[in-house]
Amino acid sequence: MKHKVYIWHSIICIVVLLLDQFSKIWIDTSMQLGQSITVIPNFFSITYLHNTGAAWSILEGKMLFFYIVSIIALIVMGYFYMNTDKEEMITKTGLVLMVSGTIGNFIDRIVFHHVRDFLDFTIFGYDFPVFNVADMALCIGVFLIFVSIGLEHFGGIRKCEK
Repeated sequence: MKHKVYIWHSIICIVVLLLDQFSKIWIDTSMQLGQSITVIPNFFSITYLHNTGAAWSILEGKMLFFYIVSIIALIVMGYFYMNTDKEEMITKTGLVLMVSGTIGNFIDRIVFHHVRDFLDFTIFGYDFPVFNVADMALCIGVFLIFVSIGLEHFGGIRKCEK
């Protein structure tokens, strides 16, 4: 059973990385930097941007900082993954998604010295920062870990029963 979990999590990681990198390659080769294509008016556009920082361009241009933080985060997430009970599937899957997202953006930072972003949403009049598939994986992973903590704290349900 243990090996099946690792295989599935490896597949999830590889699929997320491929989706992230191929979507970025597609955007990079089919759009001009700064170009925006409206998909759903006042809600969703594909807007090609380069980000040398984090969300909202926080710490813009601090690449060495992001290299160090990414490596430390990957080590810490790997440690937690390996030391999380195999029954805690929600937590382990959340960690896998976070690792995938971190690697996806780390690849961009190493190769291009910026992250390629293109998903642009406006919700209730607020234009969210443009993001990518790796960012989605990170956010979904964090959400799953919060769900796992909430289930453990409020419902006593966290581990998958056989």
